Amino acid sequence: MQTILITGTSSGYGLETARRFLREGWRVVATMRRPDPSLLPASPDLRLLPLDVTREESIAAAVEAAGPIDVLVNNAGIGVVGAFEATPMAHVRKVFETNTFGVMAMCRAVIPGMRERRSGVVVNVTSSVTLTSMPLAAAYTASKQAIEGFTGSLAHELGHFGVRAKLVEPGYAPTTRFAHNTELRIEDLVPPPYADYAAPIFAAFAAPALTTKETDVAEAVWTAVHDGSDRLRFPAGADAVALAAGSADRR
Repeated sequence: MQTILITGTSSGYGLETARRFLREGWRVVATMRRPDPSLLPASPDLRLLPLDVTREESIAAAVEAAGPIDVLVNNAGIGVVGAFEATPMAHVRKVFETNTFGVMAMCRAVIPGMRERRSGVVVNVTSSVTLTSMPLAAAYTASKQAIEGFTGSLAHELGHFGVRAKLVEPGYAPTTRFAHNTELRIEDLVPPPYADYAAPIFAAFAAPALTTKETDVAEAVWTAVHDGSDRLRFPAGADAVALAAGSADRR
């Protein structure tokens, strides 16, 4: 039985991915800052562990408790929507600590075991903001674009040891808690000079033509984990797939 460790399983994509792999008979290590046993079905194949990807000691404890890991899914993330000039640098750093440095730290903790066994898969979950330029998402986009480049390079160096690195790029899901884990108010992030500009953008967010479901992302992760080719990117959701098709020249 193979073991998958997934970060950020308290809701959304991470939670649905944990459910999917449990149904498929995997040993699932579901991690979140404050483990909640009610979120996932009781199973001898499920292990809930506390994990804060911004703290090295928390990462070390979780990886040690998990034992050998065949697949790492870096899903934990936080978002921020608003004008960049109104976004405090302290929050920009907070976004990067989770979305960028947290992913890198998890990789550093897990890669040695995979390298020694000469097998394993790292799946880094980014976003469709990496597929096209989107407004009011500059800091978030930067944090995810960094992981796109990081994973592409990682795929080359880990491939030498039989370890694969993949990207899953979810689209927009109105039900996901994109802007949670932040103390900032949208009124602060969209000050009056930006109000007229932001209004139609937020209206489009409220009624998107295409969206992504949590099951779309779980399916993309499943596909990426089992893909033995050199393919790097796996868009997830109808909107992400459409954006990826439009930017096929960079893929």
